[in-house]
Amino acid sequence: MPDRAIKVLLADDHTIVRQGLKLILSAHPDLEVVGEAPNGREAAELAEKLRPDIVLMDVAMPELNGIEATRRMVAANPRVKVLVLSMHKEAVYVREVLKAGARGYILKDAIDTELVNAIRSVARGDGYISPAVSGALLSDYRQNQTDPIDSLSGREREVLQLIAEGKTNKEVATRLNLSVYTVDSHRGKIMEKLNLHSTGELVRFAMKHGLVD
Repeated sequence: MPDRAIKVLLADDHTIVRQGLKLILSAHPDLEVVGEAPNGREAAELAEKLRPDIVLMDVAMPELNGIEATRRMVAANPRVKVLVLSMHKEAVYVREVLKAGARGYILKDAIDTELVNAIRSVARGDGYISPAVSGALLSDYRQNQTDPIDSLSGREREVLQLIAEGKTNKEVATRLNLSVYTVDSHRGKIMEKLNLHSTGELVRFAMKHGLVD
């Protein structure tokens, strides 16, 4: 057993999932759950406060999704290691989280031993990609497609998520401490950059790219 346990922060919007993960990890003396977050915004705040070794992060979460939360965590503390836990096998999700700075990607249907091994691997400084998604990732890499979401700024991605979650411009403005005029301007730029023409198209785009469920 190592001198110090690997400190893990759990970020998932389902309480039962967090409880299950905690139960699995508590069976291993070298792993210690130091905190839990129900959304990406809280996860980013707790990561800065608790300084965990590993953040076990879901992709689709309210307020701030796992991709944006990962981007914030890594920007605030490059030493933080994010291991994404997702139900999605599509390469687009893996690509987005790795670009955001995550060190690994594991599927939610993985067996306990794979999860524990993935956490230990990432904690050591290695990466970890579930075998079930590595093939799709290689295929996607070979195609070398550019992703339209790359054209959006961090703030625009944040506004996009909140609009896709059904928030009005006024609600988005309140949440992000912006003026309604500024949110409207962001919305216009998002739709222009992504060549979208309605809120429905915007929601479908956000779902396709894993920003919302």
